[in-house]
Amino acid sequence: MANYISKIFGASPVAPMQDHMETCYKAAREVIALFEHVIAGDWDKVEISRETIVAYEQQADEFKKQIRGQMPKSLFMPVPREDLLNLLWAQDQIANTARDISGLVYGRKMKIPESIRDDFMSYVARNADAAKKARKSIRELDELYTTGFRGAEAVFVEALVEELDQIENDTDEMQAIVRAGLFAIEDELPPVHVIFLYRVIELIGQIGDMAERIGRRLELLLSH
Repeated sequence: MANYISKIFGASPVAPMQDHMETCYKAAREVIALFEHVIAGDWDKVEISRETIVAYEQQADEFKKQIRGQMPKSLFMPVPREDLLNLLWAQDQIANTARDISGLVYGRKMKIPESIRDDFMSYVARNADAAKKARKSIRELDELYTTGFRGAEAVFVEALVEELDQIENDTDEMQAIVRAGLFAIEDELPPVHVIFLYRVIELIGQIGDMAERIGRRLELLLSH
């Protein structure tokens, strides 16, 4: 009987999703170190940060495969399987984006103009804050899962989602400041360098966007 029930309900995917989010956050956090090394001109350390981010992204892929394997279509869960998979996708994009940033920066040996460095690093850090807040929300997923996404735990997560919204607003405003700073000096820089700087700024913002999307996915889960 126990085996029969386990086949129907399966192992909870929550713990692997939390592990996955933890790994994705670590990738986002390492982006801060990556740019610190870029500004210092230490390309050996930039390479190490790049390798660290790639390793986290690969680990996240392993967790993703495990999670998908634990959510067959026949599995009974308190929320739709598709909603959990969409949440997993948003988490995964954080690690993927961190990998893309590191590859672009290291591959092109990019430099951050001195006049925008302070605003740029604040912007990077705030997007990492968004990933950290998303991680905190996902850490509550086991309690939400147990309570059927109801009760006091749901109220707590709703408050975290509101904080994610505020951080995402902050990152949007900070991105505008960084872009304006770059625009002011772009005539002084090689055009190709400017193009890739704008692309990196955009990719950094995607970390915050994906963190905010995690909040939206959690809101959807709470609405069932």
